[in-house]
Amino acid sequence: MSTGKNRDWVTGILFNLGLVALGCVLFVLSFPNLLIEKGFPLFGWVAFVPVFIVIHRSSLGASLVWGALYGYAAYGLFNYWLSVFHPLAGLIVGVIYLIYLAALFFFLKLAEILFPKRGYIVQWVLWIAYEYLRTQGFLGYSYGISGYSQWTVLPLIQIAGIFGVWGVSALLIFPQAFLGAALGDWYPGKGVRGMAFALGNFFRTEKLAAVLWIAALCVTLVYGVVSQKDYSAAPAARIALVQNNADPWRGGIAEYRKNFETLRRLSDEALQGTIKPDMVAWSETAFVPRIYWHSTYRSDPSSWALVKELLDYLALQEVPFVIGNDDARKDPAINPHRDPYDPQDDYRVDYNAVMLYEKGALIRQYRKVHLVPFTEHFPYGKQFPYIYRALENADTHFWEKGREFTVFDGPGFKFSSPICFEDTFGDLSRDFVRNGAEILINLSNDAWSASLPAQNQHLSMAVFRAVENRRSMARATASGQTCAVDPNGKVTALAPPFTEAWITAELPIVRTETRYTRWGDLPVRIFAVLAFALLILGFILRMIKHGYQKKNTHC
Repeated sequence: MSTGKNRDWVTGILFNLGLVALGCVLFVLSFPNLLIEKGFPLFGWVAFVPVFIVIHRSSLGASLVWGALYGYAAYGLFNYWLSVFHPLAGLIVGVIYLIYLAALFFFLKLAEILFPKRGYIVQWVLWIAYEYLRTQGFLGYSYGISGYSQWTVLPLIQIAGIFGVWGVSALLIFPQAFLGAALGDWYPGKGVRGMAFALGNFFRTEKLAAVLWIAALCVTLVYGVVSQKDYSAAPAARIALVQNNADPWRGGIAEYRKNFETLRRLSDEALQGTIKPDMVAWSETAFVPRIYWHSTYRSDPSSWALVKELLDYLALQEVPFVIGNDDARKDPAINPHRDPYDPQDDYRVDYNAVMLYEKGALIRQYRKVHLVPFTEHFPYGKQFPYIYRALENADTHFWEKGREFTVFDGPGFKFSSPICFEDTFGDLSRDFVRNGAEILINLSNDAWSASLPAQNQHLSMAVFRAVENRRSMARATASGQTCAVDPNGKVTALAPPFTEAWITAELPIVRTETRYTRWGDLPVRIFAVLAFALLILGFILRMIKHGYQKKNTHC
């Protein structure tokens, strides 16, 4: 190989590395991050343009390498806070997205090869299908879905009431695939003039697609302005949201007692506030000793004493309390094996639960149906015993999955309480609403992350749950973001993060049904089917073309 060709090859590699790095940085900055508290949504419109350019410049085999590099780097920066929980968490997510993005880049390049004229349209369909499919199953994970970067742009996100977050993602990704195709052959040596020429030339040949996207964006923004409603005259639920600013699982019985005293003090302050609450909500597992277990079996006197103190306190209250707790039961049918090392815990099954108490009596409970993979749930212990033992040795707290989408009868309203990670999935909140929930009250504990970006990233997804179903949402969290979100997706009240605080939120009670509540993820599932069908069609057309060319050559 000549020196000139070597130089060109090295320059090409460095240029692609630069594009991957630029894509990673823009991706991270478009979401809440360490530099920009709420993220910079404008970057969400260009973050993937460098990615599409790299794909255009790569071979099919090389696209796997660039995708793997981008996936690991982008999610390592974006979800840096996962390593605070446990080094394994950051490593596992990094490896998963290394694999996912390597596969995505491969299929995006394949789309360009199979559809050389308008491959960018197929790439757009593939990208939206990928975003949806990666939220499904055991490894389902919603962080980093492109549409969530726009959580503060209220006129834009109103279409989530029709298409879910996927409608916003579709609007964002299309122009980036378009620009990636237009600039695929551009490089810095051609300068700004060369870039303008490439864009102008591509627009002239693909102006219909560009005009249709511009029209869709305009319609979306007009709809987003006119569809927002004034809920000030609607009946409202007043809910006191308590933020104790502590990771409740840290420490032993002394820390549990201290935490309870903080929760009690903040609740008393809220109950004596100017706005009298209809209900008080504590965060996920805010009270750690297992209320049912210790009040039933009383094998641990110190834990039972603290549980009794809680129940005595609740018995004196005039309003209901919503409390996060580990709901442990003896259930030989689910856990038939007695633990030989801990005879007091024989047949014990644990659920991450929300409990509604009135006058000290348990009225009803909800058990988390969608557990966090690896850190709360790992059903493949027999298939992967080494991973299971590593998780156990890391003091992972495994829970059993709940089965029911519970709707509670509150004081004048019906509500459901998705727990922490659950409000990152649109279909789960939709199921609660379809069961009759008029308000969503999320209980979360993100305190372990010690990260404001982590808490804001979580909030950015919760906002969409309000818009998708036109339901008010309250969030009671351990350290932030404790807040109220109205049915338009506007954060109307927010407690300062990482402080002991409470807010009494007035939440409009809305009972309308949106198209998303009715249809769910059907539109994006069509995208997923279409993506598969287009790839099959591309292969068939290529085989037909190859056969036709071969026949003509022989003639």
